[in-house]
Amino acid sequence: MKFTCMLNNLTFSILIPTFNAGSEWATALQAVASQTLNAKYKIIVDSGSTDNTIEIAKSFGFKVISIPKQEFNHGATRQLLVELSNDADICIFLTQDAILASADSIKNIVKAFDNPIVGIAYGRQLPHKNAKPLETHARLFNYPDVSEVVSIADIDKKGFKVFFCSNSFSAYRRSALLHVGGFPSDSIMGEDAIVAAKMLERGLKKAYVTDATVYHSHTYTLSEEFKRYFDTRVFHEQNRWLIENYGKPTGEGLKFVKSEIKYIYKNDPKYIFKSIASLGAKWLGYKIGKFYNNIPLTVLKRISMHRHYWK
Repeated sequence: MKFTCMLNNLTFSILIPTFNAGSEWATALQAVASQTLNAKYKIIVDSGSTDNTIEIAKSFGFKVISIPKQEFNHGATRQLLVELSNDADICIFLTQDAILASADSIKNIVKAFDNPIVGIAYGRQLPHKNAKPLETHARLFNYPDVSEVVSIADIDKKGFKVFFCSNSFSAYRRSALLHVGGFPSDSIMGEDAIVAAKMLERGLKKAYVTDATVYHSHTYTLSEEFKRYFDTRVFHEQNRWLIENYGKPTGEGLKFVKSEIKYIYKNDPKYIFKSIASLGAKWLGYKIGKFYNNIPLTVLKRISMHRHYWK
């Protein structure tokens, strides 16, 4: 049975930035179409796809807005999607490679906003069925099976992770998002974390909803791990206020390292060398990212995952 496009009178939009979405794109959109709750708006902003991303999106009833590839920015592009949502109460974001794992995933994440103080919610990411041990552990570590609602009062307990969020599957109360200025357009990544931190500082709460599930995981090469953590350090350097207000992420990083090695040793010891190499690539990328201001532009474009960010 399908509900109408509102739950407790809240209307919502489903918003996805895209670029050459790949072979699983139709599967991802079929999962959206199979939800028990219908969206008022379904929109993609595509940044220059050369495959059939746009045609497939249109076949599933999505409105398509196209922008040049070089204009894509994690924050600015998502803010454009928010503005295109018009009068929706809740803006739900997915990435093109995230596949809703339950027909009730959308309904369950929207339900988090029954609490009028919740400004942002994010769902539980599960590893894809063919995921390898490293990406499986990453999902288990970052997305446990216990839901929670977090406020700024939890900073002593959660530290830097108090504002952790992921736009691979997240939802925002649109009025709250606009109240904190919307998504930033000047950060290389982490637009979700920035908004979450600002909302917490304004007295709003963040919900983690474990029965709002999505399949989403990646198999990264060592080069990609290096680039991803280089960009993560750039994000931290660009937003020093997060570290000043919430503390350094070092403690959480050490927890992750210990947890990964323990998980690999227990579940698939032959991956231990891949784990050590992966952790080393992350560490090196993060260390070098501190000095991004001193690195030539041509080099930045080669060692960053977001090469079009650098202009």
